[in-house]
Amino acid sequence: MIDSISSPLGVNAFSGPGYGAQAYFDALNAAGGVDGRKIVVDQCDDAGSGIGNIQCAHQLIDSGQVFAFAGNSIFDYAGASYVSSKDVPDIGGEPIDQAYDQYQHLYSIYGSAEPRDGTVGFGGTLYSSTEIYAYFKEKLGAHVAAVVEYNQPDSIRYGQMQAAGLRAEGYEVVTEQLDFALPNYAAAAADMKAHGVQIVFDAIDTSGNGSLCTALDQAGVSLIAKVTTPQSWDQTVLTTYANAPKCRNVLYATSTERNYEDTQYPTVAAFRAAMAKYFPSRAPYLSMWELDGWASAQWLTDAIRSCSADVSRSCVEAYMNRTEPYDGHGLLIPTSFVVARPGATTRACLNVARWQDSANGGHGGWVTQTPDMNANCFTVPVLASKA
Repeated sequence: MIDSISSPLGVNAFSGPGYGAQAYFDALNAAGGVDGRKIVVDQCDDAGSGIGNIQCAHQLIDSGQVFAFAGNSIFDYAGASYVSSKDVPDIGGEPIDQAYDQYQHLYSIYGSAEPRDGTVGFGGTLYSSTEIYAYFKEKLGAHVAAVVEYNQPDSIRYGQMQAAGLRAEGYEVVTEQLDFALPNYAAAAADMKAHGVQIVFDAIDTSGNGSLCTALDQAGVSLIAKVTTPQSWDQTVLTTYANAPKCRNVLYATSTERNYEDTQYPTVAAFRAAMAKYFPSRAPYLSMWELDGWASAQWLTDAIRSCSADVSRSCVEAYMNRTEPYDGHGLLIPTSFVVARPGATTRACLNVARWQDSANGGHGGWVTQTPDMNANCFTVPVLASKA
């Protein structure tokens, strides 16, 4: 696996999926592996740079002779073309940049309907849907939104996608762009207050969200929701947002998988048990990205198991490309890699959680807001954008 552990954003920004994947493989090996064969894990830290990523790809493929990747969390996937050219499957990676929209042998944790034929999306066109914004409009009555982004290409791209989706759902949208090196959170908060913003979305990291929320509380911005990314859906909320109690208690996050707090589901319970056993020091940093890493490793393992004794990369990829949607043993909203250009609308589902200080006996926690994520669905517009 390749993870941007020592990236400029800090050691916890991109390390979660690696821990989750390693916990899965440790538990798997302790139970006998796959038909008696143990999984050997080799991890490379690319330090969040494209050059480092290319070096990791060559190191693991050329020297390490890795069979496949799982638990990848890569800030700049500059080595993606090399990975795919070597027919090495990358299963369940975090799609931080556009590599998972482009290369044949890369399989995002979210699934994809794109051809991944060497060009991004469908001939350079990407499609997204608006179920997240429909949910908050319907459930909370929000109609004035802000999108906060860094002046960094991937952050801008994601921020623009959010803004387009919000407008398609009828929101008034205010965009706040922060300097990646010297962000002025106070100015952004003051501008949001002046525009009467009710709900805030972002394309920034967890640390940045903490600083943003502090500025929002200090500016007296009264929000009905601060919606963050799955990357910031983690256990550090009480410390990250220590100086922002109002913003902290309207934190929402969305995903297409179970909340890592919902241990009534066997797969989530197994994840939590493995993390507690193999990485007990990670308890204060537990995150949805760690659960993503677990799901990634599980997906690869299920693909390997489908091959019986004749394990090959082509067999693994046949499993990944099958028409039957994959639900990760109840962990994921069913998804696949069947190529299909979207129509004008789609039916899409999501899970939603809210941070509450009162949860878990006053210790705080993420509380699921949707009784059934597979039934929390909306018929929404599909939007096209250039890569």
